[in-house]
Amino acid sequence: MHCVGMEHRYATTIEWLGNRGTGTSGYRDYGREVLLTVEGKHPIEGSADRTFHGNADRWNPEDMLVASLSQCHLLSYLHVAVLHGVVVTAYVDHAVGEMQQTPDGGGHFVSVTLRPTVTVASADMVDAALAAHREASEKCFIANSVNFPVLHEPLVLVDTASP
Repeated sequence: MHCVGMEHRYATTIEWLGNRGTGTSGYRDYGREVLLTVEGKHPIEGSADRTFHGNADRWNPEDMLVASLSQCHLLSYLHVAVLHGVVVTAYVDHAVGEMQQTPDGGGHFVSVTLRPTVTVASADMVDAALAAHREASEKCFIANSVNFPVLHEPLVLVDTASP
């Protein structure tokens, strides 16, 4: 990442690893495996979704988009929680993205639904914890960058192990 004032730049490298000897001589003649790298970070093994002849053991762009939205909301949410005195002790999100393919072979996401289960330290934090999702959504860089709705179905639990 490079930062100039309020602007931030992110650089990645993607390398196609799918040449099986004849390149893209035919639709089924090449692999969809890629290696995504960012300087100083662990590489990510990527591919197309299995539906599109990809390797199901690797991350695909659709997985990464949904994960990016989920992680961005989590990080924004934790920040907002601190601002409002909400003590989060656990957070897990089971996010789901819906994509529609078009007859011409393209497609687009129509929505992503985040389903975070947030555990807070005490019962008096539940209302503020629920309300914090709206502000977190407004602050999430990734959600503010997509052209489809990012929906939220949050659940807040109280940590029974907290003092």
